[in-house]
Amino acid sequence: MDVLSSSLCSESCFKPLILCHKGSLQYQMGKLPSGFLEKRVKFEFLGRKSEKFGRNGVYVVNAVNGKQEEPQVEDWELEFLGKRPSLVSDPLEKKKQDKSRLLAGTDSMDWCVRARKVALKSIEDRGMTQRLENMVSRKPKQSKIKKKAVDKKVGKKKSKVDDSDSDDDDLDFDDELEVSDMSIVDGKEHLRQTVSILGGGMYEERKKEVMETFVQRLSQFNGPTDRKKEVNLNRMVVDAQTAEEVLEVVSETIVAVGKGLSPSPLSPLNLATTIHRIAKNMEKVSMTETRRLAFARQREMSMLVGIIMTALPECSPQGISNIAWALSKIGGDLLYLTEMDRVSEVAMTKVSEFNSQNVANVAGAFASMRHSSPNLFSELSKRASEIIHTFRAQELAQLLWAFAFLNEPADPLLEALDTVYKDIEQFQCSSVRDALNHDEAVVSEGSSRPVLHFNRDELGNIAWSYTVLGQMDCKFFINVWTTLQSFLEGRLTDQYREDVMFASQVFLANQCLKVEYSSLKLSLRSDVEEKIVRAGRTRRFNQKVTSSFQKEVARLLYGTGLEWVKEYDLDAYSLDAALVNKKLALEIDGVTHFSRNTGAHSHCSAILVGVFTFGVVRVPLGHTMLKQRHVAASGWNLVSVSHQEWQELQGSIEQEEYLRQILKDYI
Repeated sequence: MDVLSSSLCSESCFKPLILCHKGSLQYQMGKLPSGFLEKRVKFEFLGRKSEKFGRNGVYVVNAVNGKQEEPQVEDWELEFLGKRPSLVSDPLEKKKQDKSRLLAGTDSMDWCVRARKVALKSIEDRGMTQRLENMVSRKPKQSKIKKKAVDKKVGKKKSKVDDSDSDDDDLDFDDELEVSDMSIVDGKEHLRQTVSILGGGMYEERKKEVMETFVQRLSQFNGPTDRKKEVNLNRMVVDAQTAEEVLEVVSETIVAVGKGLSPSPLSPLNLATTIHRIAKNMEKVSMTETRRLAFARQREMSMLVGIIMTALPECSPQGISNIAWALSKIGGDLLYLTEMDRVSEVAMTKVSEFNSQNVANVAGAFASMRHSSPNLFSELSKRASEIIHTFRAQELAQLLWAFAFLNEPADPLLEALDTVYKDIEQFQCSSVRDALNHDEAVVSEGSSRPVLHFNRDELGNIAWSYTVLGQMDCKFFINVWTTLQSFLEGRLTDQYREDVMFASQVFLANQCLKVEYSSLKLSLRSDVEEKIVRAGRTRRFNQKVTSSFQKEVARLLYGTGLEWVKEYDLDAYSLDAALVNKKLALEIDGVTHFSRNTGAHSHCSAILVGVFTFGVVRVPLGHTMLKQRHVAASGWNLVSVSHQEWQELQGSIEQEEYLRQILKDYI
């Protein structure tokens, strides 16, 4: 509908309307259906002074869309508000699909558009409209790098950039943009600066503020201390009767420090005391391994261990020793892998300050966790050789056992023992009960010769350690073995674990003396050996457990058609599988035969003479190495299948091929 004209107002269809002739007026009359769109009727009256229509009123009806007309908005503003596609969008970009009917009616609730409107208003008020328009409506520019010109005076090369369209002020607000040799990092820095400028510098300020807060929070745990608070916390930790109570006390302190308690009472001494008391209370009640692992995985315990690792460099040698011992008791050989690496690094820096107890405890902790650290043990051996006369018998037995268990060389330590303890008179022994009732496991220092007071189990540990290390011809071992035989005349029974362990250690040492060191003529008498064998081979504490790994390998071995014998006895050992007629032994070594943190070593064909492993070789622990040595010395060929290599094989076909490869030289 364009124009409706009538000479008589009374005949107009809009008669009821009172018109004003003073100007041009528009009135919204209602809605009329027109095609598929609903249109509104607008009524306009042109004044009497119109030349074309004279005095007659002219009524103009315009058909408009249902939405109310909005004021004209610039294209760049529409783009900024997200109401039109970008001016620099790709012309080949596919047309967007129509919105789903499920999203209908949600345009009015678009929070993003409202936020952009508020931002646009703020930018206009600050007088930055032109700059924002330049950023939004900027077209992509193609830059070409001119050839490098040589400056004869300076002798340096420079590059210039020419843009094909407008100047570079559109990219940077005030400064000229240098795009030569621009990297991704430069782009990120430019974006960070741009955002910071738009936010009035709030981005950089916020970043700096967060960093300062973070540093301040960390410094709360290592800042100045309050002696009174430290003493009170230490007393509360020591007075706690259970591991849970100790953790609760220190957790409350950690929370208080995190909320601003300053200075912090969490000194290195208190941290070491806390974890030591937790482990000691676990030992007091003989807490099971499952409960210890569950306790160690608590959030509060993880926080405590993390703080201890942070403060570890500030701990004393005794504190480092207590922390290492506690971690071994709490986590066993399953947890605290990276923490023990951290302990090893810090301990190496302070090993020169260690006393005999520190050396023995740190070495024992690493051994009980099956955690190898060759560099640390090398330093411990040197330190022990320097203070060898200060060691008690218990500490010496623990230290030698740790070196033997991890199969670590201890030459400086062994040489020092041979030098200091030359005579048999320096070795005294007592029963286990006497050693417990009387504190005789000490080094009695005379004018020139210190004397060691051993009990039976300590002598057994030392004998086994020298056997594993292959140093049975040392003077110290000969004196220990001679002293030990006085216990063999007494009664040994298979009813007690201590007797069984002692008998097993002595039996292994005696077998090694018979096979590898027969020239020393130190092996036991036949009647004493028979008594040791009966006690050591009891099934009460030595029950054989066959793993699924062993069963799987055995199944494939039987498929080869060869007469494999399962669990074949060879002197003191039981072979997993053996071809007796060919004197070929197959050992299936699981994860407990190796240290938990040592990876693969260099490829080689054999660990020892006659001991072959396929692919990657890992250094075994002491007891595994002793077994391999004995089997090889008995004239057998030993092939070892490690669990790590077996896990890397895919399917039975690869596993069978693996077995054929390692056995082809022997069958």
